[in-house]
Amino acid sequence: MADPFLVRSLALTFSDGHRLHSHQHAWGQLLYAARGVMRVMADGVAWLVPPAQAVWLPPGAAHAVEMRGGVAMRTLYIASDRVAPGQGEDLPATCQVLGVAPLLRELILHIVAVGMLRADQADHARLAGVLLDRLAAAERLPLSLTWPRDRRALALAERLRQDPADEADLDTLGAAVGASARTLQRLFKEETGLRFGEWRQQLRLLHAASLLGTGLSVTHAGLEAGYSSTSAFVSAFRRRFGVTPARYRA
Repeated sequence: MADPFLVRSLALTFSDGHRLHSHQHAWGQLLYAARGVMRVMADGVAWLVPPAQAVWLPPGAAHAVEMRGGVAMRTLYIASDRVAPGQGEDLPATCQVLGVAPLLRELILHIVAVGMLRADQADHARLAGVLLDRLAAAERLPLSLTWPRDRRALALAERLRQDPADEADLDTLGAAVGASARTLQRLFKEETGLRFGEWRQQLRLLHAASLLGTGLSVTHAGLEAGYSSTSAFVSAFRRRFGVTPARYRA
């Protein structure tokens, strides 16, 4: 028997630091934080989801979620047959951060308030159609960072994730994880596509973006991410995201 629902929804609130361990769903999932920032790990990639963005997870994508700040999570589950290739909606086949324009935001919140969208109700079917259209048209955003797989490089990456402002050089970091600087450079390039210095900068900028998403000032976000100069932070942030930190925060 066909599933009577087109879209299911869930609204949950989490405290800072709460983690949802790796799991997956048979339906496609849209993860949106009405408040707070989520860090989603899927397929060896870290996805940052601040307010005004959402992460799209195709059916079957294993993922873990970490909360930064108090998070008001609003989740939509979309029937897998509605997001399958050839259905007309150009939804990403892989995990992707999407921009949430005002109309899409109101759609998400309205559907969560409704609870479920049934296939046998015409108004629900129309609402699901608008949702899929808006998701297909949503801007894809560069808020991800590939994680290394080698245990030594991964240990280093986790150390820096805990403290992105850590100023230790690669020789010092390598000694702590049992690998030479040369080996780590090779591993990061092979496994993430970035040289270590580039990867570290991307991590810092994503961390800064998450802090801005919680309302922290531009100056403090830059300092927390390891930038001693606000001007250097603003310049690097603009190159990465195409907007200034102040504009992004707004």
